[in-house]
Amino acid sequence: MGWCRCLKMMKPTCYYGKSNAIVRYLAAQYGQNRLWVDNPARRAEGEKWMDWANQTLSPAHRVILMGLVRTPPEKRDQAAIEAGIEKCDGLFALLDDALAHQPWFSGDNFGTGDIAIAPFVYNLLNVDLKWTPRPNLERWYQQLTERPAFRKVVMIPVT
Repeated sequence: MGWCRCLKMMKPTCYYGKSNAIVRYLAAQYGQNRLWVDNPARRAEGEKWMDWANQTLSPAHRVILMGLVRTPPEKRDQAAIEAGIEKCDGLFALLDDALAHQPWFSGDNFGTGDIAIAPFVYNLLNVDLKWTPRPNLERWYQQLTERPAFRKVVMIPVT
């Protein structure tokens, strides 16, 4: 079957089994005035990207990652992989446009939207594919690589 992310809290006893639920919990519990902003409109700026990452970027990412990294070459569906690459390149254009107006997906500061999108973009940029240059997305990605937590948790071999 596989594995999924899970956060187990001892007090109160609870389990969070979805990535975005975990991010929201941790941001609300520990990220006051940094990851979790009190202004609902500003917070929604990052949260919309969390949902977008799961609903839109994740499926196209999965096709590429499963096809290129986890499937033996002789069993790959090259047409599906190419379609996934084309889809992701278009999604990268959308991301690049969004970053033309703000430094982070969450607005003026790094936040939950950036956390949700970052692993997908990292994987896609590190599976030896050529992408259309996207200067705003590249600037955002460079900023991520300067963050110690990103380097430690996300910048690992793509498997």
